[in-house]
Amino acid sequence: MATVDPDFTAAEAKEARRARLFTRINKADAWFKVLGLAFITPILKAAAGDNPRAQMKEIWMLLGVPLTSILIFLMVWANLAPKVQTSLGAIPGPAQVWEQVINLHEDAQRTSAKRDAFYERQEERNAKLEAEGKSDKVKWRTFTGKPTYYDQIWTSIKTVFFGFLLATIVAVPLGIAAGLSPVANAAINPMIQIFKPVSPLAWLPIVTMVVSALYTTNDGLFTKSFLNSAITVTLCSLWPTLINTALGVASIDKDLVNVSKVLKMNTWTKITKLVLPSALPLIFTGLRLSLGVGWMVLIAAEMLAQNPGLGKFVWDEFQNGSSQSLAKIMVAVFTIGIIGFLLDRLMYAIQSMFTFSNNR
Repeated sequence: MATVDPDFTAAEAKEARRARLFTRINKADAWFKVLGLAFITPILKAAAGDNPRAQMKEIWMLLGVPLTSILIFLMVWANLAPKVQTSLGAIPGPAQVWEQVINLHEDAQRTSAKRDAFYERQEERNAKLEAEGKSDKVKWRTFTGKPTYYDQIWTSIKTVFFGFLLATIVAVPLGIAAGLSPVANAAINPMIQIFKPVSPLAWLPIVTMVVSALYTTNDGLFTKSFLNSAITVTLCSLWPTLINTALGVASIDKDLVNVSKVLKMNTWTKITKLVLPSALPLIFTGLRLSLGVGWMVLIAAEMLAQNPGLGKFVWDEFQNGSSQSLAKIMVAVFTIGIIGFLLDRLMYAIQSMFTFSNNR
């Protein structure tokens, strides 16, 4: 009777576990790339013993080189900033900008504490009035303190997503129509060529006058300033989605179109079962471009119209002209850039969930 070598069995089990570990790492790698964290994969592989020398080279390329370039940028910035004078004084260096990050965070905490205390006192007062049978004297007021830096960020994010959603609702159906029908394409194309280059600074006054005429109240779900900024974002950001959707639909394999004719698919079935799945990679490319354009447009619109958001924060600090204003503006610049990157990563993550495209 043959005997099984225990060492061989243990080695085989160890190799099987190692193979499963690398399978999990490779699956996670796709999401690391989506999130901009591709450097984690070689770190995990090196820790698992997969050719540490080669993995260290990969870690250096994916993590070491970017961190080194950032460090060099910070060093050059710190050395050159004091030498450049502006109307508000010398350009602040990294240390001064970081100091304002801390100050803005602390200001936000103090304002939040005041807001919570205000609403707590209001609830206690109204509860006391109701207990005394004086319900007619109960009043609910909104905290009128200055919005925090985080409030400004959240306002801008809400606005850009609302404008982007409106743009998507308009652009995708029009793009599908233009891609499927030469007549629709000929009708829509001139509008694209005329309105696509128009600056948000030109759209904003028109939007403001239309919203003021049609939206007579400033209460309710949306304020006028919110709608002004959001609709301006819509008008400037729908074009990339519209163009890429039309291109994606028009590029569908003709054999698939012929199959749909043979199967006598109705229009709705053809669009949902054939057109959209085939055109999704290009549609999502358009959506990513539109969201990026919308984010840039929003900041300009908020600055021009003085609507709440990061754009207004930048303009207010510019008008303030204090010794700390320039550092706060630079904080806002970095915030705008980081949020723009995160929005793009978010759209890429959604694209990865619904398509098989690996293009970043």
